[in-house]
Amino acid sequence: MDTQTSTRTPPPEPRTFGFYVGGQPVAAGEREVFERASPGHGVPVTRIPTCSAQDVDMAVAVAREAFEDRRWSGLSGADRAAVLLKTADIMRARLDEIAYWESLENGKPIAQARGEATGCIGMFEYAAGLARALHGDSFNNLGDSMFGLVTREPVGVVGLITPWNFPFLILCERVPYILASGCTMVTKPSEMTSATTLMLAEILTEAGLPDGVMNVVTGPGSTVGTAMTEHMDIDMLSFTGSTAVGRLCVEASARSNFKKLGLELGGKNPQIVFADADLEDAADGVAFGIAFNTGQCCVSGSRLIVERSVADEFARLVADKMSKIRIGDPLDENTQAGAITTDAQNRVIMSYIAKGQEEGATLAYGGEQLDLGMGQYVSPALFTGVTGDMAIARDEIFGPVLTVQEFDTVDDAIAIANDTVYGLAASVWTKNIDKALTVTRRVKAGRFWVNTTLSGGPELPLGGFKQSGWGREAGMMGVEEYTQVKSTHIEIGKRSPWVDG
Repeated sequence: MDTQTSTRTPPPEPRTFGFYVGGQPVAAGEREVFERASPGHGVPVTRIPTCSAQDVDMAVAVAREAFEDRRWSGLSGADRAAVLLKTADIMRARLDEIAYWESLENGKPIAQARGEATGCIGMFEYAAGLARALHGDSFNNLGDSMFGLVTREPVGVVGLITPWNFPFLILCERVPYILASGCTMVTKPSEMTSATTLMLAEILTEAGLPDGVMNVVTGPGSTVGTAMTEHMDIDMLSFTGSTAVGRLCVEASARSNFKKLGLELGGKNPQIVFADADLEDAADGVAFGIAFNTGQCCVSGSRLIVERSVADEFARLVADKMSKIRIGDPLDENTQAGAITTDAQNRVIMSYIAKGQEEGATLAYGGEQLDLGMGQYVSPALFTGVTGDMAIARDEIFGPVLTVQEFDTVDDAIAIANDTVYGLAASVWTKNIDKALTVTRRVKAGRFWVNTTLSGGPELPLGGFKQSGWGREAGMMGVEEYTQVKSTHIEIGKRSPWVDG
């Protein structure tokens, strides 16, 4: 395990932001201000207003007015596409700035943050094409007296709640698709990582998005998030986070206006490795799958399910890969794994590492709290001798903790993989196409990787099975998710009378 030193530094003073309503920032004024310390450095980097339920009401009212007067939904797909493409251009020009603030607030390596922001540019460019491609259907088979149309209309005002682990990436997996559909929105980032969301709102305004179409309220989920989930004038809510909070969103929707929900929730994702795989490639992929973003990733491959005949050898290969991961200052360009994003999550991760040992699993590698002289860092942990009833094998830890379970047959591997309430993602490593196809067909997961992991782009939809969520983001389905379908029957010619005379 290598550690790195910094080549860049945090700002000398924290940057102050306002929340964003009606095309302009709103200063904190009398509101409380949350000062965010960089998890990689332990110094304050941003100051963000703490909004109230009344601020949510104001933002929703502005978004509602912007939707009803059709300043955005009434534009052609081509006009909406032009704004999305201009946004991508501005994002490209401000790429380093976005990556810097993302890295500071989240603790992820700046090179990773830059790569994610580059992918976000692609999201906007792809969604621009979808704004022009979105269409309905027609039915010319209803007889000479009837013609049928099926049209898609924007669902209305969308509430968007995003988490702290991928503040900009998850935002951009949704915002351009919501806008392509013609909706307006109120967005709430995590109070820990609000900067890049507020920056995107400014960029969209600069790109020509009409005022009031994208609004950002900041603050904790307990107040601001709850106000959004229960709001009677939000037509759809998109939430990314834990399954427990997703369940609260469902309950709040039922209590309020039965708003449509899009939910991307938890995961306990299997990486299945067969003996016939390229074990060197697989070990590298497994290490990447658990250590990327310090394991704070809903699709991280946290359950290694490996064929028994190569299990010991493969565990050694993975441990060797883990030992070479460059852990250190997020602002160092060479860092591969940065800081744990929040104090609370750091405590959760370390408690599960202790619990795994208490349950009888063997800590084969890592799992230490690292003292780098600043911030909070954890070395990736590898547990062997794990059984399916252990908490470390069942709970979403949301950290770099990898468990190893062994199998003998394809059916065994599939059964272990499916032995979870989640179904978000999965990977399989094998050079046998029959095994690969069998596993991809039978393992219940919304995203699947064969001989790779955590790859993708804007073309394919994202989402989960079982308790990992509802709906799909990205791709054409990501635009359709934010529409409603309307069927229209058009009678041709004179009506056949129902009433005589």
